[in-house]
Amino acid sequence: MRMENFWDYSVWGSLNLIACLLLSLLLANTLKRKIKLLRASLIPTSVLGGAILLSISGFYKLFTGNVFFDTLFFGGNGMATLEIITYHCLALGFIASAFKTSDNKMTKQRGAEIFNTGVTTVSTYLIQGIFGLGVTIIAALFVKEFFVAAGLLLPFGYGQGTGQALNYGNIYETQFGFSGGKSFGLTVAAFGFICAALGGVIHLNILKRKGKINWINSEEAANDTLSSEDIQTENEIPMQGSIDKMTIQLAFVLVAYLITYFLMTALGAVIPGMKSVIFGFNFLLGVLSATIMKTVVKWLRKTKLMNRQYLNNFLMTRTSNFFFDIMIVAGIAAIRLGIFQHYWAILLIIGLGGALITYFYLAFVCRNLFPEYENEQFVAMYGMLTGTASTGVVLLREIDGEFKTPVADNIVYQNFPAIIFGFPIMLLATLAPVKPYLTWGILLAFFVIMNIILFRSKIFKFGKNKKTAKN
Repeated sequence: MRMENFWDYSVWGSLNLIACLLLSLLLANTLKRKIKLLRASLIPTSVLGGAILLSISGFYKLFTGNVFFDTLFFGGNGMATLEIITYHCLALGFIASAFKTSDNKMTKQRGAEIFNTGVTTVSTYLIQGIFGLGVTIIAALFVKEFFVAAGLLLPFGYGQGTGQALNYGNIYETQFGFSGGKSFGLTVAAFGFICAALGGVIHLNILKRKGKINWINSEEAANDTLSSEDIQTENEIPMQGSIDKMTIQLAFVLVAYLITYFLMTALGAVIPGMKSVIFGFNFLLGVLSATIMKTVVKWLRKTKLMNRQYLNNFLMTRTSNFFFDIMIVAGIAAIRLGIFQHYWAILLIIGLGGALITYFYLAFVCRNLFPEYENEQFVAMYGMLTGTASTGVVLLREIDGEFKTPVADNIVYQNFPAIIFGFPIMLLATLAPVKPYLTWGILLAFFVIMNIILFRSKIFKFGKNKKTAKN
């Protein structure tokens, strides 16, 4: 029987690493509040914290030749731990968000706007994938042994964020032999955060100069004063009883994730060839598990078998934000800078080109389909589809601090249609390394179909008008 010494790094390494992640967030928050340029940049604190750790690890590697996070202080295998943290925090953040409830009523118009937002999200994934895969198909013709499907990590890094960029980078690395695949995906995601912040601020400045918006540009003005109803609604369990309410929220989240593990294990046993892909969908199956649990809780309350309300929106929001912050800072810190030595030009082309294509495509869609709140919809979607949903909300609050437009709800509820239409893209990601040209053609055809669905009202209205004119 092996006995652990409590002073060994094997006991302290993981805790030291988590403490380091949180310390970087504190330092980044202090820098953002004290340095005006950083405060005005809208770069998320978690991105800045990750960049600080990435810089430290880069200098450490330069001067010592060793990997900073693989030192004994972090248990000797810190880089792998960072990747595991990123993987799990993605799903845990989504699960916590799925447990939140909403009392908003759905109208036909609101339903159409939410549906269009979801279809726009998927269409943006597709155009990012078409561009990224096209770039690396061409690059593979000139760069010896370059992984031809690397560009398909663009929609995962930009459209879906750090966690999915890591997931599919890992699949490419372990199943298809793309050396540095995880780091390539994480680097693309880091580019996305930078483009979201800088591009969003530039766009807001342009709108401000044209007199189209009133830019709040104040962190204090954007903060809402919380009432007691925002923190705790009627008939909820007390904040501090025999068990703390925060403990209850974490218990729900982790039990849902446990159910998710059993679901993934069962599916992996039924379809062993898809095991890596199934476990890459941990966030999606996590949302499903949380939704089932939330439905059961509602039924228990309806039948009076449960008399008190256990789920709390305020604490679930704090929980999801915590997991997303940790995910982002860990994901950026896990980037291996050595990949830049070989692929820096390709990464720059994919990163900058992907941001520009996303910008102009979303500008066109928002101008035509969301004319009543075009600017608000654009900044939120651009931030979300290059960074994360939280980045989009940060940009939105600069011009719609009280959420008077329905954009915030669009961003939240669009996930359901986006998951339905976006699921095939995730499957195509595993086809791309084998048949890149066929995959590119399917992405293009799918993009055309999605835009016909997206602009259905204008396309078929035009057809009807043309037919009426002939008569």
